[in-house]
Amino acid sequence: MADEFDLVISGGRLFDGSGSDPVEADIGISGGRITAVGELTGRGSQRIDADGLCVTPGFVDIHTHYDGQVTWENRLVPSSSHGVTTVVMGNCGVGFAPCRPDQHEMLIRLMEGVEDIPHPVLVDGLPWTWETFPQYLDYLASRHYDMDICGYLPHAPVRVYVMGQRGADREPATPEELGRMTEIVREAVRAGAMGFSTSRTFFHRSSDGRSTPSFEAGEGELMALADALRIEHSGAMQLITDFDDAEATFGLLRRLVTRAGRPLTVSLLEGTYGPMTLRWHDVLDWASTATAEGLPIRAQVLSRAIGVMLGHELTLNTFYTCPTYMTLSRLPFEEKIRELRRPEVRARILAESADPDPAIVLGRLAREFDHMFLLGDPPDYEQPVEQSIASRAGRLGVGPEELVYDLMLENEGHNNLYVTLCNYEYGSLESSRVMMQHPGAVLGLGDGGAHCGTICDGSYPTFMLTHWVRDRRQGPRLPLPQVVKWLSRDTARAVGLLDRGIIAPGYKADINIFDPARLRLHAPEVAHDLPTGGRRLVQRADGYTATIVSGVVVYRDGRATGALPGRLVRGSQPAPLH
Repeated sequence: MADEFDLVISGGRLFDGSGSDPVEADIGISGGRITAVGELTGRGSQRIDADGLCVTPGFVDIHTHYDGQVTWENRLVPSSSHGVTTVVMGNCGVGFAPCRPDQHEMLIRLMEGVEDIPHPVLVDGLPWTWETFPQYLDYLASRHYDMDICGYLPHAPVRVYVMGQRGADREPATPEELGRMTEIVREAVRAGAMGFSTSRTFFHRSSDGRSTPSFEAGEGELMALADALRIEHSGAMQLITDFDDAEATFGLLRRLVTRAGRPLTVSLLEGTYGPMTLRWHDVLDWASTATAEGLPIRAQVLSRAIGVMLGHELTLNTFYTCPTYMTLSRLPFEEKIRELRRPEVRARILAESADPDPAIVLGRLAREFDHMFLLGDPPDYEQPVEQSIASRAGRLGVGPEELVYDLMLENEGHNNLYVTLCNYEYGSLESSRVMMQHPGAVLGLGDGGAHCGTICDGSYPTFMLTHWVRDRRQGPRLPLPQVVKWLSRDTARAVGLLDRGIIAPGYKADINIFDPARLRLHAPEVAHDLPTGGRRLVQRADGYTATIVSGVVVYRDGRATGALPGRLVRGSQPAPLH
């Protein structure tokens, strides 16, 4: 008797992505699609017994920076090890296409500064077999991955490609240059770009300290990009912007969506400067109102603080600009730790001043002791202010620098500290909870593939399933059906991927199976697995029984199977016909 299905998942608690309560159901998969859901009697070539386990759609991460990694690597860690089955890259207006041969170094330095991807890694890793964005997509289409990928056309490379050095210097574009930018966006969308992205925040700087080329681009230039989406009747817009004048900024967003006739998402964080705002309540309300009026605007929010990691193996730590520490920075790790343990070296470093590196915008956070915590393992991302370095040092009667110095030498020098940059203004994640539950919001900002030595938030799907659903102590928890919906259906629909994010017949067979009691997030750790041995932060998880992409198991019990069914997705995808 012939098998009716390629794969049958039997007996799981099915959270279908709609937000509904779970049901006991089997799932039949054939040809990379879900073909049946319910009590199935047909056989499958493969079978997974999910009795007692949760079965959900694969997660869709709409804010990543794998633009370089996808050119040299097939497994998109850390995202793929946290149940993510589709990523959208090219966010924040940075990427590697279009690009003329003499502009490679400029875009590398921009990505190095904005997204903390080491310069040698990009120099050695990027093959540069393309010049235009359609050529870049064609190269990616020739490769296979452990998840599906898709991406925005980034504004900064477009500007530099059209205007050369004038674009990098942020000079105004001429009418002819604006017309060329419109054509490039149209070409990219026709080739499969998800739309375009841009950055208007002073936080985003090249590794030489220069602002990103799109930072001060005029409204007329943004409208020229929006015109391309209007003409093509396709694509979406993504941007990060400073909210110094929140009302004026949101007015610009409304005008962009009105002009393009296409949806837009904008990064939203709680804080007091730059892309953060204490008026985030208003921004969410404005977004919800605009959407109700036919102008689809969603605020991308993160489920935890954006926390900068500090450590001896990382880009930053409290002493990274102290003269004595700098002389030790190029030593092999073990030798550096031995030197730092010497009392005379400790005394010398603690006596030295440490001015932040002006080329690293986040450098000043290295001494934000009121918002600095020992992260621990398992990591605790919601610690009360009483556990901050400043509070602990006060109770011990020592300076915070002394406490930091000693803590970072524990665990053989591998201890990492965590500075809450935003979403933690009042010592808890309540602002994140309110943001996530607002109808004007969508989950994002995990930044997988970026911030290799400072941030590791690509693990946020597992954090949602553990901290917010099961483990939170400082406030209300969240229901699992709602969290699954946020991670799958809602993110997929926000970018026009209507063929995934739901478990129902006809939808793409991207699925997670996990044990909710065994799910565990490990502390971030350093891996030296990038080109040239470059380092990056990765974060492992326990409790995932299987992650399935296009009906193929890519992870089984936390281990990669070696299967690479993931492909480039060109543009928005229609919902399946029933």
